[in-house]
Amino acid sequence: MDRFISMAVFVAAVEEGSLVGAAGRFGLSPSMAGKHVSAIEEQLKVRLLQRSTRMLTLTDVGRSYYTRCKHILEEYEDANREARDAQQTVRGMLRVAAPTTFGTMHLGSVVASYLAAYPDVAVETVLSDRYVDLLADRIDVAIRIGLLEDSDLVARRLAPCRMVFCAAPSFVSWHGAPKDVEQLRQAPRLAFTEAVSAGDWTVTDPCGNTHVINGPVRLAANNMQMLLAAALAGTGVAYGPSFVFGESVAAGTLQVLMSDHKTPELAIHAVYPTKRHVSLKLRRFIEHLSASLGDMPPWDLML
Repeated sequence: MDRFISMAVFVAAVEEGSLVGAAGRFGLSPSMAGKHVSAIEEQLKVRLLQRSTRMLTLTDVGRSYYTRCKHILEEYEDANREARDAQQTVRGMLRVAAPTTFGTMHLGSVVASYLAAYPDVAVETVLSDRYVDLLADRIDVAIRIGLLEDSDLVARRLAPCRMVFCAAPSFVSWHGAPKDVEQLRQAPRLAFTEAVSAGDWTVTDPCGNTHVINGPVRLAANNMQMLLAAALAGTGVAYGPSFVFGESVAAGTLQVLMSDHKTPELAIHAVYPTKRHVSLKLRRFIEHLSASLGDMPPWDLML
């Protein structure tokens, strides 16, 4: 018997809960489906399934074997799909969700170069700092920054998200640059109110001690670009992702503070509903995002 077909029948039997169900998936008789599973067991000299008239139960060996076989079959399907995709045209509408500030500051150029590469694709972007429901809102892919919620979504890491403390030179001239945690606590702070990840205003000193910077906030806002504008005006110390402040640091209109202290490093991910049956336009877009950002994204080169 073909070992690959036998493996597929075994996986189908587990997923369907019966040899009858597996047989129906492949157009076989139940007895032939049973022969495929028995052939594997005879070859391996192990019992993979406990059979009864009412149900199938995986043995411990069978459970491990099922996991490996399922992965092999999925890789096989992916290889076939990529081969087919190579002959297809990338086309259609792609709906992309992203956080407001990231999308406004960085997504436009990435989407523009993607559209230039694939003229038969159209893109609709949805910028929001709330976690959109991809299925309910018909979103093909969302860019998410920071810790990911537990879900059935597939996540691909695109780039790091480094956090920095910064302030305008005018602020530093007037107030001085904070040198340690206590001085930072005394400084007027510009705080983002919609942070959902651990690490908000968290810093590790050179001795390895981690501190949470709390206390009064001079300006709180649910939009990072507003905090950027306030930081540029010398209003206080801002804390946030380098993709917000990197360009201003490079221009000399902001300066990084407490660079000898360590801040948390989060990550930027692309998330989408399923690994299987991913459209070619989506696969190419995620590849384009990854290539455009990478481990050293453009804004970090400015720091």
